[in-house]
Amino acid sequence: MLRILYLIIFLNMVMACQPKTEYERVKEQELASGRIVENLFLDLKFGMARKDFFTTCWEWNKKGVLTNGSHVLQVKYSPEMPSGKETEMFFYPEFENDKLYFMPIELRYPGWSPTSPETTNEKLLSDVVDLMEDWYGPGFFEVKDKSGQIRVWVKIDGNRLIRIFIKNRTTVRVEMLDMRVKGISEINNG
Repeated sequence: MLRILYLIIFLNMVMACQPKTEYERVKEQELASGRIVENLFLDLKFGMARKDFFTTCWEWNKKGVLTNGSHVLQVKYSPEMPSGKETEMFFYPEFENDKLYFMPIELRYPGWSPTSPETTNEKLLSDVVDLMEDWYGPGFFEVKDKSGQIRVWVKIDGNRLIRIFIKNRTTVRVEMLDMRVKGISEINNG
């Protein structure tokens, strides 16, 4: 019995000595900072009530900035991209206890063509990372899975986690999560 206890203690010590990834270090540091970041874009914020979300979108709609989209994420916005390329952005948040906590966004070039080198998903990814850096400042870093096949650009500011990744040939997805409410593994990744 004592040998098993020593083995468990030894294994725990070995596991505790494993180096943390940059993502894990930044996440721990930002969550420990106690900093609260609620701003998203266009006056939308984490923690806002569903009714306030609709009111804010309606105000932007009356100004011609937002429209209804024919997409699973139903609000459409056409942000000015750093590249100057026309881009469509679709979004619709998720709520927990009537409070916005997760904002999935999908962006695409409406002029996408499989033969155009200017509208590849890699070009779009670069454009979206540049846009997010314009909106939220520098500090995005690349995270890869163990195989190196899946790449995600990440920025963590206090409780706000932003992930950017290629969804498919035509689409880049951005996910903004309030980590005070849920962890990224708890989100339905649509």
